[in-house]
Amino acid sequence: MSARKRRELKRDNIPKSHGIIDGAGEIVEQKIASTLEKNYMPYAMSVILSRAIPQIDGFKPSHRKLLYTMYKMGLLGSARTKSANIVGQTMKLNPHGDSAIYDTMVRLSRGYEALLHPYVDSKGNFGKFYSRDMACAASRYTEARLDDICEELFRDIDKKTVDFVDNYDNTLKEPTLLPTTFPSILVNANTGIAVGMASSICPFNLREVCKATIKVLKNPEYDIRKILLAPDFPGGGILVYNEKAIKEIYKTGKGSIKIRSRYTYDKESNCIDIIGIPPTTTAESIIDKIIELIKKNSIREIADVRDETGINGLKITIDLKRNVDPDKLMQRLYKLTPLEDTFSCNFNVLVSETPKVMGVKELISEWINFRIGCIKRRTIFDLNKKQDKLHLLSGLKKILLDIDKAVEIIRNTREEIEVVPNLMSGFDIDEVQATYVAEIKLRHLNREYIIRRTDEIQKLSDDIKILKNILDDESKIKEIIENELEDVSEKYGQPRRTMLIYQDEIVEDIEEKVEDYPVNLFFTHNFYFKKITPQSLRMNSDQKLKDGDKILEHVETSNTSEVLFFTDKCQVYKAKVSEFPDSKSSLLGEYIPAKLNMDDDEMILYMAVTKDYNGSMLFFFENGKVSKVSMEAYKTKTNRRKLVNAYSNKSKIVNIIYSKESEDILLISSANRMILLNTELLQNKTTKTTQGVAVMSLRKGHRLVIARRYIQGELLNHSRYRPKNLPAVGTLPQKQEKQVSQLTF
Repeated sequence: MSARKRRELKRDNIPKSHGIIDGAGEIVEQKIASTLEKNYMPYAMSVILSRAIPQIDGFKPSHRKLLYTMYKMGLLGSARTKSANIVGQTMKLNPHGDSAIYDTMVRLSRGYEALLHPYVDSKGNFGKFYSRDMACAASRYTEARLDDICEELFRDIDKKTVDFVDNYDNTLKEPTLLPTTFPSILVNANTGIAVGMASSICPFNLREVCKATIKVLKNPEYDIRKILLAPDFPGGGILVYNEKAIKEIYKTGKGSIKIRSRYTYDKESNCIDIIGIPPTTTAESIIDKIIELIKKNSIREIADVRDETGINGLKITIDLKRNVDPDKLMQRLYKLTPLEDTFSCNFNVLVSETPKVMGVKELISEWINFRIGCIKRRTIFDLNKKQDKLHLLSGLKKILLDIDKAVEIIRNTREEIEVVPNLMSGFDIDEVQATYVAEIKLRHLNREYIIRRTDEIQKLSDDIKILKNILDDESKIKEIIENELEDVSEKYGQPRRTMLIYQDEIVEDIEEKVEDYPVNLFFTHNFYFKKITPQSLRMNSDQKLKDGDKILEHVETSNTSEVLFFTDKCQVYKAKVSEFPDSKSSLLGEYIPAKLNMDDDEMILYMAVTKDYNGSMLFFFENGKVSKVSMEAYKTKTNRRKLVNAYSNKSKIVNIIYSKESEDILLISSANRMILLNTELLQNKTTKTTQGVAVMSLRKGHRLVIARRYIQGELLNHSRYRPKNLPAVGTLPQKQEKQVSQLTF
């Protein structure tokens, strides 16, 4: 019994009034809507709010938990420790397992080279973001600490600048955000896929971001494109500057930018060195694609390609053949390989636990509001601390008037619990001040100590006045932010890594130059395809085929032609002849369904070969109708591989013929009636899916069974079979022509 049958029997045995089985074993009926709401929605919300989407400080929860753990371990400005130690400590905040935590550390590390400004100073093999195969070493072998720039992430975090919450088991506290002193959300790339939404934020140059933020602080209407030129990727490369696309990203937070690899040409060695690639690909993917093109003979100018990445960074070397123009070759490689790729932007950020897609300027403004809140909270913290200290010193100042009296009060008090009340009444101070005085060490009861402490009162008063002025004047807060941004830019700013090239500077000489030479195309019943040169065919004309296979079509054409495969699902698959490698008679050839990624169980009915898309396609249907469609209808401006609705599906197809000029077609019905039809009698139809015109009238139960090109001389009196009007019933063959008809049938 099949598995499907067993499932059906099992399903049929469930009582109709019952639904799913709950945890106790009882079958309970539930509505799917409520089940989804109860089980799926909490998961979706968790992924969106606590995992995949970054917040305004530029971090996802996994990043923040790791960095905060390293900060609490004292790894900022200290010696490195084993990565395994960090992973173990982070598990107190992050319950998702050691492997996920270590992967997060790797992506944030300097050794991985995925960030413009890494947060983890690593030692050991952390892999490379531009390599698919270069894996990182295990956590027990590598070491790490926080990079110096992390000082800007955690500055004043202990001054209640951000909120703290309990960890997953309520044993520790962790920050909900990090009080970053610069817009880290724009400085380092961040991508994530949640449920029903995603985020993809490209990186920008730190200096440009800081300068643009300062300008927006001073003037919210400032055009940031004057300073923030374009994204800056850690892998370098060249950004194809499209002003319209950049403007759209800056305004809406969505769009795409085109990145191409950077290369140098070594004239002495006659090779191209790729030294920077797009962030969306890897060196192995590029090399694999180039090798594939070489095997297909799509590119003949390359002698060898290899990966020479070493301690100096990425390097893909392409050896050229003689007299090859490297710039023209690279233009073709940009088009045919991942050496040029597109980075899609989606600036989706969590703001107050709400996902929001924002433009770059709006994101900067949102960060400014966040940073203003951090500085206000820091100022309030400092103000409270200084006010508390001033209050204590004010009480100490009163003691200065009569130290002996204070000593006498303490000495004459019989019970310890009465010391504070007696000091309060003796010097007219409150309980907090009295407690502070009572706890002063005996060695500090000298005039010099007390005078030195009370001298701080004036300084504290001045500081409190300054802090209050900051809280009352937002312009002073913005001035603080501006000074911090200038310090960050000066300390950590770097030159741009990604070069800019304007769209109009690119020479559009990227048309694939295909070598043109004569070829013979063979297509078999089992869907195998061969491209053989005349020279190779002369050496061996016997074609190797699978058992039971046979050649259906043999076409002489050139390497610059295109081939179209019409299938039984009313679809046509297009390919260039040059994309197929030169084959030999002794080989089976290419299996077309696999080569062109056809649908399952899809059958190829006909192969048409064209160079200029002249002529027409003829479709013959069982109901006696014929559709004539101009070959131009299948010509596309883009390199589309698959066209749907290639012909009508209202009646079963009998045959497909590509006709370039006027010719005769022999039609034979199941009643053995014959029509000799000239293609000039048919008019081209404007739509591909039309059934065309009726050319043969069929009695009930009969159908058109054969439609093929007429072979000159096979009918003794061919004029008998040419109809005067369409549709026609057709003519029965004469006695002497029956044998020909039967052989054809």
